[in-house]
Amino acid sequence: MKVMREKEARISLDGPEVCREYLETGKITFGSSTLLPGQTGGIDPGHPLSHEVFFVSRGHVIMRNPHTGGHYELFEGDIILVEEGEPHELTNIEMEPAVITWSCAPSHFK
Repeated sequence: MKVMREKEARISLDGPEVCREYLETGKITFGSSTLLPGQTGGIDPGHPLSHEVFFVSRGHVIMRNPHTGGHYELFEGDIILVEEGEPHELTNIEMEPAVITWSCAPSHFK
């Protein structure tokens, strides 16, 4: 077993979206994204060999596929499965910060 602390996560920006990658094992990647009210993160082109699951830990967001225009309203406690290669972007539609955790399997980095 291995514990990863928030301060150990690799931090990056995807547009205004603050991303923290906690771990990447070659089999799975796990991280989180934070969006302030009204912010839309960058467009993720999708991962050709991985499913990605998003869990809304806090807030109320819209997940949109920019190619098809399809969108899904997600509330705290909801999850969404993004299929292989499906582009997507998140928008926080609340007046409080939104925190979304995500995981790709198999890992999209290997």
